[in-house]
Amino acid sequence: MKLIEEQNFDDKDFSISRLEIAEYDSCGFTYCNFADTNLSHIKFIDCSFTNCNLSNIILSDTALKTVEFTNCKMLGLQFNYCNSFLFEVHFDDCMLNLSSFYALNLKKSSFKNCSLQEVDFTEANLSGVNFNDCNLNQAIFMQTNIEKTDFRTAGNFTIDLTKNKCKKAKFSKENLAGLLVNFGIVIE
Repeated sequence: MKLIEEQNFDDKDFSISRLEIAEYDSCGFTYCNFADTNLSHIKFIDCSFTNCNLSNIILSDTALKTVEFTNCKMLGLQFNYCNSFLFEVHFDDCMLNLSSFYALNLKKSSFKNCSLQEVDFTEANLSGVNFNDCNLNQAIFMQTNIEKTDFRTAGNFTIDLTKNKCKKAKFSKENLAGLLVNFGIVIE
């Protein structure tokens, strides 16, 4: 596989001409359009994506190893199809609605000021993850490891504590209602 190191890609439309299948190491992608493209079998190591549209991309066996996404639109992504070996992603100000992290180990990943509406975290390992100022409206947590996960500044989530591993998870007084909704309790 071809190795591409320390290159910057600015204002590229990869929906017109596909990104080359290669290993990208320490590369930056800024204002690039990847919408509806196929990124299967591509390796990204220590790369950053800033102000990019990655909605509906195909991620079959894609390697994301310490990859940062900042202010990116990433609707409907199936991260669960990625290569799980050394998978580590960081999101800041991203829109990840309708995406799936099914059964992935996200222990070293982070989410800051992200929209995670209707995201599937079923069977994922979120142990120690911080959802800093994230909107988790209708996100799915089922048999998810949320031990030591920080939800104190997150909002709009509903988590059934009886169906998830939740020891030492952190919540604020303001967002406790999302933990009690399954019990039919009225909070005023």
